Amino acid sequence: MVNQQKLTPAVWLATGLGVGLALPAPGTFGALWGLPIAWAYSCLPASVGVGVAVAVVLVGVPICRRAAADLGKKDPGPVVWDEFATVPLVFLLVPMGSVWVAAIGFALHRLFDITKPWPCKRLERLPGGWGIMLDDVAAAFYAALVLWGLSWLW
Repeated sequence: MVNQQKLTPAVWLATGLGVGLALPAPGTFGALWGLPIAWAYSCLPASVGVGVAVAVVLVGVPICRRAAADLGKKDPGPVVWDEFATVPLVFLLVPMGSVWVAAIGFALHRLFDITKPWPCKRLERLPGGWGIMLDDVAAAFYAALVLWGLSWLW
């Protein structure tokens, strides 16, 4: 748990309003925030939804950098902005039209985020917020491709 002095605005935002601080498996619970966010994006015109998704990822870079500095670690576990910001990217190729698609997309994102296939592991080494965010962007890209491939089989 983080002491009260470390609950800066960046930490509060980057931890998903405290979700990353309060629950076990913060990455998984943080990624769950991404599902309603993805659904909200799907209610927007496609170009607007994509633009908002990209903006949320880019805004996350300085927020995660600052939160990591405030918490004194390169990529602290409680920082979950990277998870909830990138889960919606999974559904760019296959819309989240059912509970099954949402569950499979979520599981694929977690699988690639945890296993960190190339280049995810390399991207994680980038400095500051870039490393925190871009490995999850790559994981979302892999998940989107696999989900798209699976959609062809259905």
